Amino acid sequence: MRVLITGATGLVGSELVPLLLKNGISVNYLTTSKNKIQKEQNYQGYFWNPEKGIIDEGCIDEVIAVIHLAGAPVSKRWTTSYKQEILESRVLSTNVLFSLIKNTANDIQHFISASATGIYPDSLTNVYSEEDEVVDNSFLGNVVKKWEEAVDQFQRLDMKVTKVRTGIVLSGSGGALAEMAKPVKMGLGAALGSGKQIQSWIHIRDLACIYYYILQHGLEGVYNGVAPYPVSNDKMMQQIAKILNRPYFMPNVPKFMLQLILGQMHEILLSSQNVSAKKIIGEGYQFKYLSLEKAIKHELL
Repeated sequence: MRVLITGATGLVGSELVPLLLKNGISVNYLTTSKNKIQKEQNYQGYFWNPEKGIIDEGCIDEVIAVIHLAGAPVSKRWTTSYKQEILESRVLSTNVLFSLIKNTANDIQHFISASATGIYPDSLTNVYSEEDEVVDNSFLGNVVKKWEEAVDQFQRLDMKVTKVRTGIVLSGSGGALAEMAKPVKMGLGAALGSGKQIQSWIHIRDLACIYYYILQHGLEGVYNGVAPYPVSNDKMMQQIAKILNRPYFMPNVPKFMLQLILGQMHEILLSSQNVSAKKIIGEGYQFKYLSLEKAIKHELL
């Protein structure tokens, strides 16, 4: 089996690629840097530039599934131009893939794409499942809606389509956990805003394994990529401080200060989404990291 992966060198891709290779699955990957192109039997790189609509057609040779992880990080200050990049890096890249696959002979049977729990409305009380169709009235909610609409095009090509709505990914290699740990390491750990906002998290290993599980079992539709036991932001920060053996007594960081420091991006930190993992569990997936403490320890110690 050979799959094509976008975002192969990103946070999730870096965990997923070795997992696939270890299990005998060959990987083609797309990169915007010609210096990152390798040509080995089981791991082959191809150049693309989604912004200009450029893609090496050879990337889909012998490929039977695509795992689409590419997208500009949302954890940078949202200037007007960067907000455009966040949107276009997801929608344009998806459209470039669609155009190639639609117009080129191939054997692709399954298109699996990243998505985000940011599509669900901010709420301290609701528990969201994949069947909830209300979209959050925010910049990120709109981005995810347009991203998923672009992914849905692949249903017209008579193939399985799967979207993985991912929560906060816990990884020591970057992403949210590394950022949350920074002030804690300096003894400045504190809850953000009210601290009551629910954060649906997942260990990086489980997220990679869910993609592999979806590929193995041909699962289609929407799946939430979150662990079963979400926590409040206060509990998350407390747990990080406990594991790093740092004090946790600072007053909550008020919303206006986050807004001043981070601009509109502060919305990510204060948004509350309690997201259910029941659907993927119902398909037989068994989580390796059910405990937040175990997940954080594995990545920070």
